[in-house]
Amino acid sequence: MKDTTISNAIQYVGVDDKTIDLFESQYVVPNGVSYNSYVILDEKIAIMDTVDARASEEWLENVEKVLDGREPSYLVISHLEPDHAGNIQLIAEKYPKMQLVGNAKTFSMLPQFFTMDTAGRQVVVKEGDTLSLGSHTLQFFMAPMVHWPEVMVEYEQSEKVLFSADGFGKFGALDTEEDWACEARRYYFNIVGKYGAQVQALLKKAATLDIQTICPLHGPILKEDLGYYIGKYQTWSSYEPEDKGIFIAYASIHGNTAKAAKQLKEILEEKGAPKVSIADLSRDDMAEAIEDAFRYDRLVVACATYDGGLFPCMEDFLSHLKSKNYQKRTVALMENGSWAPMAAKKMREYLEGMRDITICNQVVTIKSAVKEDTVKAMEALADELL
Repeated sequence: MKDTTISNAIQYVGVDDKTIDLFESQYVVPNGVSYNSYVILDEKIAIMDTVDARASEEWLENVEKVLDGREPSYLVISHLEPDHAGNIQLIAEKYPKMQLVGNAKTFSMLPQFFTMDTAGRQVVVKEGDTLSLGSHTLQFFMAPMVHWPEVMVEYEQSEKVLFSADGFGKFGALDTEEDWACEARRYYFNIVGKYGAQVQALLKKAATLDIQTICPLHGPILKEDLGYYIGKYQTWSSYEPEDKGIFIAYASIHGNTAKAAKQLKEILEEKGAPKVSIADLSRDDMAEAIEDAFRYDRLVVACATYDGGLFPCMEDFLSHLKSKNYQKRTVALMENGSWAPMAAKKMREYLEGMRDITICNQVVTIKSAVKEDTVKAMEALADELL
């Protein structure tokens, strides 16, 4: 179990979910996910967000144990997505004197999710506002479109804690020992990736604060080497490649395109490529493929022609990249077609709609199966990529 200790006054009351199969009904989470929530104990008590309705019972038990008979003064609502806001009405009805803290957008969206009456219970905050709990003071910073329009983060001034909403989150329950960067990267690019400019704006605000602890809404509490985590977010949100390497993503119907992609990988490695990663878009996790496309500075897309266009999983992959703002990369094209190869043309159309994409001059065209001339073309492509 990851350490969830923050301080005597700031307590973790979140819940691990190991029964969920798909996060947001699309992302495989083999190690589950955590729904993080916190309680600040002071003269006035603040609950920092709720959790998914899937975990209501355990969360309420955690909250009640920490409250130990006291009543909370505030529920701070950082983000209205149901995995964090699923119990707002439940906890508000349990503690009818508790006030709800959010921004104007929070309260305009709240009725879309709940039927509760919040008249007289709203504490509306804006950029830079503070809320005193006693010896603890919360300062609010708006983070619109990171990754919903109502998102805000909170900085607790006395203990120097940033409650970062979905920022610095990752997949995986807290009882899982795994590398932070891998699942945080997959989480970031697939969920927040489109909003790099907005993340950059939030990082500029965070740079003005003395942050000692980061408390995200998913994943472990971050207390040491914060420069590492912030540095990753600087790289990711600016769309700069994280590592020098080549990612080969292929979409193969009967296996010939797959053979060609794997052969190109061998050629690249023989020519000294430091890192070559490869994925079968028909079978491998699409979210991991998106992660690797953003991680490396070069991409090869290899696709069979299908009904005069792209094999569907390649179209899905490129559509995901476009929607997540893929940019600043070099991309090479490989196509296959037994009578009318069209995949390279169609892939180029996708890529030309993205920013700062350099497309290699050498295009490899396979007609059914790899032949000697195909190998020569792959050799030339490898030289251009390297």
